[in-house]
Amino acid sequence: MTDRTVRMDAIGIAARDLAASLAFYRLLGLTFPAGAERLPHVETELPGGIRLMFDPDDSDADRGRGRLALAFHCGDAAGVDAAYAALTRAGHHGERAPWDAVWGQRYAVVHDPDGNQVDLFA
Repeated sequence: MTDRTVRMDAIGIAARDLAASLAFYRLLGLTFPAGAERLPHVETELPGGIRLMFDPDDSDADRGRGRLALAFHCGDAAGVDAAYAALTRAGHHGERAPWDAVWGQRYAVVHDPDGNQVDLFA
């Protein structure tokens, strides 16, 4: 691979409930096409060009928790608190309420509808 540059291009999520997953990520500011909930594959381009892709997966296989973690920068401490409040108010699991981390960031952890960890920070 000496003559090519390797860069991360996409993050894929297998969603048990595609509509619920898209609603969750819309609360974090991501946009998806109208009617995306009914598509067999959905993606959005993130700042910097990385694509976040969703594919419905209605299998009963237990995939467990922690298959991936995504981190969302929320601008400032108030943004972390507001994002956490909006997500938990909408019924999503709050793993850890906002706190001032020893490394200097305001931080919180929630789970998306498939149990994936989502970090909120500033």
